Parts: sequence; structure tokens; C-alpha cells
Amino acid sequence: MTASLTSADALIVIDLQNDFCPGGALAVGGGDEIVPLVNRLAAAHEHVILTQDWHPKGHSSFASSHPGTAPFGSIELAYGTQTLWPDHCVQGTKGAEFHPGLDWTKAELVIRKGFRAPIDSYSAFFENDRKTPTGLAGYLRERGLTRLTLVGLATDFCVAYSALDARKLGFETRVALDACRAIDLGGSLATAEKQMREAGVDLTQASALAA
Repeated sequence: MTASLTSADALIVIDLQNDFCPGGALAVGGGDEIVPLVNRLAAAHEHVILTQDWHPKGHSSFASSHPGTAPFGSIELAYGTQTLWPDHCVQGTKGAEFHPGLDWTKAELVIRKGFRAPIDSYSAFFENDRKTPTGLAGYLRERGLTRLTLVGLATDFCVAYSALDARKLGFETRVALDACRAIDLGGSLATAEKQMREAGVDLTQASALAA
């Protein structure tokens, strides 16, 4: 162990699901490569929390729900600009399941997000309207969990949104970049890393957290 983990530390594993891994509907390049690192970090942490993208069929973020549009384009919804995605992580499907190599038996909580059909959800803390909470912040505070390490998929979307919200909510936050993978749409990875650094997120490596 090269970093002192305490009972106030929590590992938050973001959306390590089949549809975000190679062969999935919205695959992130190398998404499955992080599984061994994530498992090592989970073994080193007393508290582990998972998030799970959990969309109903016909979700508003799916390009298929908007005739004449294509995946990775964008539209304006009631809460602002929404990137359109291929259908993914549909409730009850194999694509929505956690990667089979993920050892998630220690998980104390699974936060499902994106289950409201009109609103997408990247962050573990808020829906994309930026005001509807998932309940995670209250859980962490009641448990006395004040320092968060985030890993998972994708660095520049759900991981970054979660890290930025964690900082806004007052949590000490770090992201183990080698235990994440990015989509990188039009430079989104560089933008996300810059935003996280400016917000006070510690961008680190898994090797600094678990021996």
C-alpha cells in the first residue's frame, strides 16, 4: 500500500458494464482492460460503491428515439444540449450487466442512473438537468465517507461529471486515470481533465493507491 486508506475512503466504480466494453453497444476502447486494476482497488478499499447506467427502452438520449438523427450528434432537450447515443444499457439486458470480470461482491451500494426516460444521467450525483439528485451524496455523508476515488467508464463523461460534482459537494476527490478509459469525442478527454484539475480533483494512478 503506497497511500493510506482509511474508513472514510470510498471507491466509486462508474458504469463498468458490458455495453461500455468491447463488443458492447457503446464500447469504450480498452474498457475491459481496467477490470484487473479496479478489482485491486476494490480489494484495498473498505467501502465500494457502483453506478449502473439503467435506461428504459426509448430513452430520450438514444438517437433511435429521434427520427432523422444519428448517434454522437446532439439535440436540445428541456435541460439543455444532449449528446445522442446508440441504444445502450437498456434495463434488464445483458448489455446493462456489470462486466463479468468485475469482482463486485464487496459493493455496499449500487446507484442506478438514467432510468428517467426524459433525462440522461452522466454523474453519479445528479441527473443531466443538474438538479435532480441520485441520493449518493446523502448516503456518503450519513456513512461518514469523505474521500472518494473514482474509476470506470468513461473518463470524459460519467467519471468526469461525477468527479466535478463530488468536488462541488465538498468531497475530497481523486480519479485513478489508469483505471479509466475515455470516449474522447472531439477533444473531450483533454477538456475533462482540465476541468477536473481546475476543480481540485487529484488525477492520480492506481499504483499510488493500491500495492
